[in-house]
Amino acid sequence: MRFLIAPIALVLATPGIAQDSPAPAAPAPTLESLSLEQRTSLRCSVGFAIVNRLQGDGSPEGTKYPPLGERGREFFVRSTAKLMEDTGADRAAVGDLVNAQIAELVADEGRLDAILPGCIALLDASGL
Repeated sequence: MRFLIAPIALVLATPGIAQDSPAPAAPAPTLESLSLEQRTSLRCSVGFAIVNRLQGDGSPEGTKYPPLGERGREFFVRSTAKLMEDTGADRAAVGDLVNAQIAELVADEGRLDAILPGCIALLDASGL
């Protein structure tokens, strides 16, 4: 009888063990899976990073825009942190999204110039 109770106890305990297991990781988000707000925030964050780099390098392209240094960096940090929180993505997954967004912006020569005015308005509205 003792040998019969042990397997039954094991079967009954298994669901409890399964509940204590960590939940499987959420699938990594893609640019296409982001909401409009998330995608806009990411696009602007990456745009600010690109312009900040141009400005830091003294490129004439960077002089077309107001200095974005600290404000642009803070927008980037807050946006990517919110993206991690909203999607459950880890830093590596968000880094992949950033790289995908960079590739998308630099693939079209006029794209950065097209998005930056709206992004600067978004930055101003953020209060940063």
